[in-house]
Amino acid sequence: MNILIADDHAVMRRGLREILAEALPSPVFVEAASGDQVLALLAHSAPQLVVLNVDLPGRSGLDVLHDVKRLYPRLPVIMTSMQSAAQLALRCLRAGASAYIDNESASAEIALAARKVIGGGRYVGPALAEKLVASIDQPAGTPPHEMLSDREHEVLRMIAAGIPLTEIAARLHVSVKTVSTYRTRILEKMKMKSNAQLIRYAITNDLVE
Repeated sequence: MNILIADDHAVMRRGLREILAEALPSPVFVEAASGDQVLALLAHSAPQLVVLNVDLPGRSGLDVLHDVKRLYPRLPVIMTSMQSAAQLALRCLRAGASAYIDNESASAEIALAARKVIGGGRYVGPALAEKLVASIDQPAGTPPHEMLSDREHEVLRMIAAGIPLTEIAARLHVSVKTVSTYRTRILEKMKMKSNAQLIRYAITNDLVE
């Protein structure tokens, strides 16, 4: 069984490799540290499972997920992240992810997710499932953040986490001017005027932890 693990941190890739080596039969691992590497490796490695980190440098994991599911719609993809924010998980699941787990999940939970998605199922952890149920119970209507593109949503999460625009630009491999343009669009779409309002909204609506 070929498994593609995509994370820009070698220690995370090693940890996932060790967990999956015990959980799955005779796995063969291929590793990527960026979104572009993922797409380049998919064609010739023919994986039966992809484990993809949301927070990849340059093209985000969510952006890459869209391409993966367009090219290989039946390929199960587990999304991983440092955050267990319900709204981010929802975006990933709607984009075709088979599972969403945070990097702090126990080894047994990661193994369970892998076995479940390979069998055709879907998986979210108990804590995240509770948050998702709570989000379903919110009043009807399209919330402002749902009008954002995936990249705008990513920038919003970073702004809400207190990351400076210069660092956001470095992480996304774009100019500070481009990040400023994203910020302006976000403020316009959400009818807000300041970072403080964005941060308050993001925390209230579980866009960040």
